[in-house]
Amino acid sequence: MTVALHHVALTVSDVEASVSWYTDLFNFAELIRGEHSGGSGGHAVVVGKPDWSMFVVLNHHPTNKGETFDPTRTGLDHVGFTVADRAALVEWEERLTDKAIKHSPITDHEWGSSLNFRDPDDMQLQLVAFS
Repeated sequence: MTVALHHVALTVSDVEASVSWYTDLFNFAELIRGEHSGGSGGHAVVVGKPDWSMFVVLNHHPTNKGETFDPTRTGLDHVGFTVADRAALVEWEERLTDKAIKHSPITDHEWGSSLNFRDPDDMQLQLVAFS
C-alpha cells in the first residue's frame, strides 16, 4: 500500500492576505470558500491546482490568538513542494528575490537540492528537487 500527499491545511492569521500570497506566488487558483462545520465560526479558503490534484487549505479559527509560528513546537515543522530539477530551483530563487520574499540559498544534498522560504505567517516552506 502506498500513499501520496494530496493537500496541507494551515491555520493562518489573515486568510485574505494568505490567499493573495499563495495564489500569486504559486499561480494557484482559488478553488472554494466555506464555513467550518460544527458552528465554530471559522472558515477556510482552498487554493491550488484547478484539477484539485494538489491544494492548500487556509483556515481561520476565531480562537486563534495570532501567535507567531514556531516550527520547534509539536505540530508542523515545514511544508515541502517538489520541482522538476535544480534549474527550476534557480528560477524559483529568482522569483522569490523578485517578489522580495526572504529565502535561503539553494542547498545541495546527497539526495538533491532544496530552497527554504517563509509565508506571511512565518511558516517555513521548502522547494525540493531530487537528483
